[in-house]
Amino acid sequence: MPEFPITERTRVRRIPKRAQYDKDTIYRILDEGLVCHVGFVEDHQPVVIPMNYARRDDALILHGATASRLLKYVQAGHPVCVTVTLLDGLVLARSVYHHSMNYRSVVVFGRGRLIEAEQEKLAALEVLTEHILQGRWRDARKPNRQELEATTVVSIAIEGASAKVRTGPPVDDEDDYQLAVWAGVLPIQQQALMPVSDPRLRKDIRVPPSISDYRRTR
Repeated sequence: MPEFPITERTRVRRIPKRAQYDKDTIYRILDEGLVCHVGFVEDHQPVVIPMNYARRDDALILHGATASRLLKYVQAGHPVCVTVTLLDGLVLARSVYHHSMNYRSVVVFGRGRLIEAEQEKLAALEVLTEHILQGRWRDARKPNRQELEATTVVSIAIEGASAKVRTGPPVDDEDDYQLAVWAGVLPIQQQALMPVSDPRLRKDIRVPPSISDYRRTR
């Protein structure tokens, strides 16, 4: 699998041995995540906004209200930074200093463009919907023209990216391994619980398998 070039912008400087630059690792993390944080600068003020997203090939898709200042910034072609983090566990060391977390994270740099053509816009919204729940685009009503006009959709080309991954047990100072303190990893996993039906749901409608069997890819 190809790698993103290592540049001054994408190079992982803190604990570089945890860095990964191959697209396979980066895209698997992006495809499992549900929430990204988009960083941009507005009037010399850094701003970071959480959003849902989806990946389509070598680009990220974002959407929101036409009044969104973030999407106006992105569609103007300004540079943005997008991050996604998956928490896998709390790493509990014998010393407070060496506590950590097991995680998989991605930092993406790129520039965006507005998706205007109706068919491309619908296709991008389908990607976003299917990223949330596979099969949902088929099951739910599609956007009407008024809803399409009220929605801005942008595509951010991934110009550079890097992943950073930590796995394994804590690493303590050698003298601390004899301390009478429990140490190890407390795994953390995002889990879908039993679906809760809308109180106004028709009584003859059952929960579809796409929801009852919901799993995030990994």
